[in-house]
Amino acid sequence: MDDSRTIERTAAQWLARRESGAWSARDQQALEAWLEQRTEHRVAWLRLHAAWEQAGRLRALAAGLPPGQVPERGRWAAWAAGDGAPAASPVPDLRALRFAPRPPSRPARWPRRLAACLALAVAAGAGWGAWQLSGRQQAHYASAVGQVREVALADGSRATLSSGTRLAVYLDRGQRRVVLEQGEALFEVARDPARPFAVEAGGYRAVAVGTRYAVRREAGALRVVVTEGRVRLEDLPGAGTPRPVSLLPAGSVATAGGDGVLVRSLPVEEAQRYLEWRDGFLVFDDTPLEQAAAEFNRFNLRRLELADPAVAALRVGGHFRWSNLDAFVGLLEQGFPVRAERHPDRIVLYAR
Repeated sequence: MDDSRTIERTAAQWLARRESGAWSARDQQALEAWLEQRTEHRVAWLRLHAAWEQAGRLRALAAGLPPGQVPERGRWAAWAAGDGAPAASPVPDLRALRFAPRPPSRPARWPRRLAACLALAVAAGAGWGAWQLSGRQQAHYASAVGQVREVALADGSRATLSSGTRLAVYLDRGQRRVVLEQGEALFEVARDPARPFAVEAGGYRAVAVGTRYAVRREAGALRVVVTEGRVRLEDLPGAGTPRPVSLLPAGSVATAGGDGVLVRSLPVEEAQRYLEWRDGFLVFDDTPLEQAAAEFNRFNLRRLELADPAVAALRVGGHFRWSNLDAFVGLLEQGFPVRAERHPDRIVLYAR
């Protein structure tokens, strides 16, 4: 399956060929066939086409390049007035409409994390001292809608709260327990074999010693994504007839509900896509629009509403900034038979 970089590169090549002046009816048919193959193809094409049309820089980008060659990403040029030559002046970053997967390494996050650790060192140290004296500590954390919040726990672990999340942390000399009351959080667990780290939600608990995993609580279901180490997913004590324990290695995406636990085993890089919300992105892959709208609504006070069942059944794919609802709706209007009615507190989509 093509990854998003390959799809976007192909879309850019189609766009450059179309603007080269040597575009034929056969080329148009081939482009239309490529667009029909996958939703991601259409999304990538619409993103590039809309951005280039709006900026009015398509010919400037292609100037001086061999036929079919695509300028490097980020090297945007603007026309100089009057002489027809491209000038090296920067233009707005268009990544609000065009998204690529995160590279394998993420060094840019470490300075921010280090700064956050330093900023919280005094508070965490004070909490640790209180724990050492009393043997117990309790703390509550919450994030607002549209906020991603990182917190340092007194045991050395870290939690990243997604939008609209609430959790409570209970630490003592024998255990580390987190109750996820609402939302989703990523936990980077400090290793302590004597005190397993357990996250409780929806009648289950996900237990680890030293690992990295995310837990999301939804209506009637729980999702666990493991990106490092191992997690044991089990029933809460006293929750009724015990169900089988699930051992989840890195790359596991487990969904637990009333019917049991469903586990998908993925490459770790693919499992990481479920955590793109940390950097402001939502990732869809042939996802029903109803589900995509629900994801956007988790992060925005302005709601996306679907007025028709036919609209809800449409399927979308791609990487999108959850803070840029207007751009997402604009792409839908271009690529699908929908029309948008915009209000201050909501956007309503209708079939057309």
